Amino acid sequence: MRILISAYACEPDKGSEPGVGWNWVRQIARFHEVWVITRANNRDPIEKALATKPLPNVHWIYFDLPSWARFWKKGQRGVHAYYYLWQLGAYFVARKLHREVGFDLGHHVTFVNDWLPTFLCLLPFPFVWGPVGGSMHRAPLRFWKEFGWRGVLYEMIRTVAIFWGRHLDPLVWLTRRKTRAIITMSNGAMAGLPPSVQKKAFPLGNVGFSPVELPQTLGECSTGTGPLSGSRTSVVFTTGRLVHWKGYSLLLRAAAMCLRQGGKLVVWIGGSGPAERPLRSLVRSLGIGEDVKFLGHLDDRNSVFSHLLACDMFVMPTLHDGPPVVFLEAMAVGKPVICLDLAGASEVVTSETGIKVPAISPEQTVRDLARAMLRLAEDPELRVRMGQASRQRVNEHFDWDEKGIVMARLYESLSTVEEGTTAERKLTA
Repeated sequence: MRILISAYACEPDKGSEPGVGWNWVRQIARFHEVWVITRANNRDPIEKALATKPLPNVHWIYFDLPSWARFWKKGQRGVHAYYYLWQLGAYFVARKLHREVGFDLGHHVTFVNDWLPTFLCLLPFPFVWGPVGGSMHRAPLRFWKEFGWRGVLYEMIRTVAIFWGRHLDPLVWLTRRKTRAIITMSNGAMAGLPPSVQKKAFPLGNVGFSPVELPQTLGECSTGTGPLSGSRTSVVFTTGRLVHWKGYSLLLRAAAMCLRQGGKLVVWIGGSGPAERPLRSLVRSLGIGEDVKFLGHLDDRNSVFSHLLACDMFVMPTLHDGPPVVFLEAMAVGKPVICLDLAGASEVVTSETGIKVPAISPEQTVRDLARAMLRLAEDPELRVRMGQASRQRVNEHFDWDEKGIVMARLYESLSTVEEGTTAERKLTA
């Protein structure tokens, strides 16, 4: 089949949205010929990756709005407004391309967002939307006091934007109505869809992992959790954009509580972002400067995996993410994960692979995070058992190749329905 894919974010060897876009393209291209519309700034990393690992079934179309329409977009500022306009521009690129190629099916993969529309659904071929979600992933109100005024303002704007997209934007309603199949990023994301369209939706998850993603230098390394001794200092590792909703302030306060109770641990924080300055200030006020190390931005996945192998547990109390790719990376190298029992994160971690902390209030969450870290720090055998279960869960439930097979079957079913519909029309005529 000739498949048209919209992947605003799409980069090799990345986590988060860019990695989602790249891996979905890679899997779909195992079975079909694919044309991908993506942003022009993804071109260099894509072409560099293709020089060593070609994707012969993929044709790349790099598109961006004119410079006058994107000068104001810096980093994450204005990203959703720009994305909305980019989707509109991509529609005209796709329409022209369809006249030349004649696509059998269209598929939107990134952003994995169910409250902003895609215009590919307007084109005259079956359309798949997803993985999408996010509208049900919101930080509980009781945690907003952790965010500072900038974080609170962000959450207010995000809440209004999600409400508008879910309930009032006619183009989002049109996207839902025109799509043949909707893939959601989690079971919880299904609740973000109106009951009228849930019958054509199913959860598959937006993230996955393959053994080939492990760097060769690390793939054969031991993925144990260090000496079986509870007396040594345990390493707690976390990484991601340093933003308020990742819950790093909760982690730091929990670490301080552990240390006051005699626990032996250090915290490594990878990443950079707007929350770095207040987090450093919090470390000073808690008096744990010698026990916390800010690693800065980790340049590539090799660096992330190196730190994962060196740590004892991965902890990220994120408050409104979908299933995080970094959880799978930690689990793939045999590390237990501590997270909040919220949003998509809670669907990745089980009681066998880590500890999920209820998020009822910030005070309760800090106490429970501290208790969970102390438990793992003092019980190396438990870390080993959870690490082994983590690797098994990733292999059995998050394998990218299995997702590719599911997508191939979905495309085939949609193609069969379309052919049947066309035949009925011909007979009627």
